Amino acid sequence: MKLRWPRRPPLLRRPLGWLAGRQQSVKDVVLALVLTALAFVPTLSHVGAQIGDLPGHSSSPLSIGLTLAQTLPLAVRTRRPAACLSVVGCAFAVHQALGCPETFGSVGLYAALYSAGAHQVSFRRALAAAASVGYAVLAVVLHRLGSPERIPDYLAFSLVLAGVWLVGNGVRRRRAEEAERRRLAAEVAAAAERARIARELHDVVTHHVTAMVIQSDAAQFLLTSAPERTGDSLTAVSDTGRRALTELRYLLGVLEATGQSASADRAPTLGKVGDLVAQARMSGQPVEFTERGEWRAQSVDVELAAYRVVQEALTNAMKYAAGQRTKVLVQHGDAHIEIEVATEGSASSPESAPAARKVGRGGGRGLTGLRERVRMLDGELVAGPRPDGGFRVRAMIPTQPAQE
Repeated sequence: MKLRWPRRPPLLRRPLGWLAGRQQSVKDVVLALVLTALAFVPTLSHVGAQIGDLPGHSSSPLSIGLTLAQTLPLAVRTRRPAACLSVVGCAFAVHQALGCPETFGSVGLYAALYSAGAHQVSFRRALAAAASVGYAVLAVVLHRLGSPERIPDYLAFSLVLAGVWLVGNGVRRRRAEEAERRRLAAEVAAAAERARIARELHDVVTHHVTAMVIQSDAAQFLLTSAPERTGDSLTAVSDTGRRALTELRYLLGVLEATGQSASADRAPTLGKVGDLVAQARMSGQPVEFTERGEWRAQSVDVELAAYRVVQEALTNAMKYAAGQRTKVLVQHGDAHIEIEVATEGSASSPESAPAARKVGRGGGRGLTGLRERVRMLDGELVAGPRPDGGFRVRAMIPTQPAQE
């Protein structure tokens, strides 16, 4: 069986991307129209990108067309930044070479350079080289046409243009770094979720399968020694299987492709610890269950973590200390829930001592996962052999009242 992680349906991803693109396109069109309107405001005519200072000519249809060619292409500045810069740059060069009247529309050159630096993805170096060559040609042409500007003036203006390009390039780099951070964060979150699901599967499958194996072995033994009790043992196997299916359905519900989590009332909770104890008893494990303090509803994470601690400890007891007396204590405090599961055994017994050592090895992955789960809730879990033999698991989990 392969678990497929929830993904946003293609039909949903496409409209969202299309809508974002449409919004940016509308902004670009508005910018182009506003700049076009401002280009014909007389008081702003001396503001803009000007170089050359050639003798001016009166306004003409050609100069108006060149002005529009420096503003209207900005409508595609994010979708086609290279084309936008090419048209605006050529229009600016011809406008300066012909000595057309100054216009605020020449600011479009700055906007086109910024857009090329911020939005151009491919052939960036080629575009920068072409723009540099084009500016050098413009400087030579203006000098031949009698421009009073000197080499330092052309160099200063080129530094301004390069600075605008670099600002856009810096914005693009920051956006790329932010996108990479989001991608890495998503990968980390996905890995953490896979680890969480793996721990859940380990807890569910290991506990219930262990119980079913022990109960099946007991049924085979009773079939020859006490046939009248065989039915009870088989009933225990059936009940354990049903519990396993219920928990697996809850777990798989979390992985539904719809992205909707399973309802919290189907999750194993601290209030169902009695079922774990009953299941262990049906498997032949002598278990004493004690609950102290006033029970209060907790958050799903706390309830599930406490349930898994008892489940893992009883699983280890049934696997590696079968038949040994086991005590389960759940104490409800004001700030913490304390859980202790202790399996008795004599250190001098050649049978129980190895069993205790096996618990430490066999419960490694499950207990490691539990420590991480409890640590995420700012709690603590300690597990190890008891001084007088046996094994003990003790957890302190801070309480987190359930939200209504």
